Amino acid sequence: MLKGKKILIGVTGSIAAYKTAFLIRLLVKEGVEVKVVMTQTAKEFITPLTLATLAKNPVLIEFFNPENGDWNNHVNLGTWADAYVIAPATANTIGKMAHGIADNLLLTTYLSAKCKVFVAPAMDIDMFNHVTTKDNIHCLADRGDVIIEPAVGELASGLEGKGRMEEPEKIVRMLGSYFKKKAVEKKNGINKLAGKKVLVTAGPTHEPIDPVRFISNYSSGKMGFALAEAFANAGAEVFLISGPTKLTPSPIIQHYDKVNTSAQMFARCNEVFKNSDIALFSAAVADYKPSEIAPDKIKSRSEEMEIRLVKTVDIASQLARVKKQNQFIVGFALETENEIENAKEKLRKKKFDIIVLNSLNDEGAGFGYDTNKITLIDKDNKIHKFGLKSKSEVASDILKLVEEKI
Repeated sequence: MLKGKKILIGVTGSIAAYKTAFLIRLLVKEGVEVKVVMTQTAKEFITPLTLATLAKNPVLIEFFNPENGDWNNHVNLGTWADAYVIAPATANTIGKMAHGIADNLLLTTYLSAKCKVFVAPAMDIDMFNHVTTKDNIHCLADRGDVIIEPAVGELASGLEGKGRMEEPEKIVRMLGSYFKKKAVEKKNGINKLAGKKVLVTAGPTHEPIDPVRFISNYSSGKMGFALAEAFANAGAEVFLISGPTKLTPSPIIQHYDKVNTSAQMFARCNEVFKNSDIALFSAAVADYKPSEIAPDKIKSRSEEMEIRLVKTVDIASQLARVKKQNQFIVGFALETENEIENAKEKLRKKKFDIIVLNSLNDEGAGFGYDTNKITLIDKDNKIHKFGLKSKSEVASDILKLVEEKI
């Protein structure tokens, strides 16, 4: 799907700039026409000659050539490209992009771009986790830029954590998926999910007892991550909010937030839901949490210990109460007895449009499995039963029913 595409690569001043050479090489091998624009600082990490040789095009850095006055037209660059990939993107550049600062060719081209922009952050973990950086990234994502989530691993500082620019192979696959999706949309005409903002929750929550203990459940997050990928592949703009899991979201998922507690998940969902067209609440949010969190590790001094629990916020129910007429909500129910009746009651009481019923009595379904067996019930009480399938196939079944109903 990449052959014949025109991709502009933006390179900023990060140690991860060496990866851009591999990215360009992979794209050229796929038949992509590549042009490169660099910041002055990026030259300190990789030479323009290296990237120009790989791209088979001159690298652009300045607004004009000081020797002959030739103008590097950022407007033409912005309209030439089918996609603009800024990789690596430093915290400095991301901040300038978020606030419309255009003090170099890379940034003026960003403001002129008519194509989809992909941003691959690369920075130290403390910089990435800083609230300012998070706000700037959310700002770009909310405007429609695709954030290529950085990977977790060893960083240039020697620390371990999230901040490594995603690997070139994954970025190429993400671009391929993007152009494939566009081709499908063009072939099929109207795509009901294209451009829809979709909120997906996934995984468990951890409700702390003390600094080393918490209350949780066995949710792996696999179903929620599969749903997020399915809706992203269908052309939706997906906001995935997940509790603690071992999973890494697909590069095509545009927005990803990782939280720990039910309160954190509710706070982020409350922000995203306001502008969402569709919400799928597949997270296994803990129903209860300790009324108090011990500031220090609780010592095992006696044979018994009592912990007072209080209800957590029912995220799906709370947000369903403020649902707008054009919003569509999918809820989830995990039952062990009176399954259909309990699911129908939850569907009615919580004002869902569809409820996805899982039974722990079905082998191969429920927490931790790569497969699932579901029953879908819509608000007209029509029941759709499915056999045991992979969670990606289950996600497709849920997506199809949502498409029918919206």
